[in-house]
Amino acid sequence: MDFPKLPHGTNVLGVGIDQIEVSRIRESLDRHGDAFLGKVFTAQEQEVCMKRTDPAPCLAARFAAKEAIAKALGTGIGMEFGWLDLEVLRQENGKPIASFSAHGLNTLAGQGASSALLSLSHLNEVASAVAVLIK
Repeated sequence: MDFPKLPHGTNVLGVGIDQIEVSRIRESLDRHGDAFLGKVFTAQEQEVCMKRTDPAPCLAARFAAKEAIAKALGTGIGMEFGWLDLEVLRQENGKPIASFSAHGLNTLAGQGASSALLSLSHLNEVASAVAVLIK
């Protein structure tokens, strides 16, 4: 299947969305603890989320962001783009920031993109993320 040609001058190269039940993250955290955290989240992401009374919604939103970016890239999570290739940080005003590892930046550049915009949301039971790849 051929994807539509992007209009000349456009800077949006991909869009991804993901949702996850917070309970799935809570169960993985309870069952696998540090092994789960270290596989999916950077040290800084863990530090931010584990300070919360209930870290699961914070972790779930970041999990969804990583999935949304992988979908926007068209790679999914795997060898080409892994869990730790994206770190979801926050500006002082709370705006989420997509910070890529060197490998993640190479994957991003391979798609012609230079960065990504993120929007995160979570309720008690569901976390969501939308990602837009831009150049």
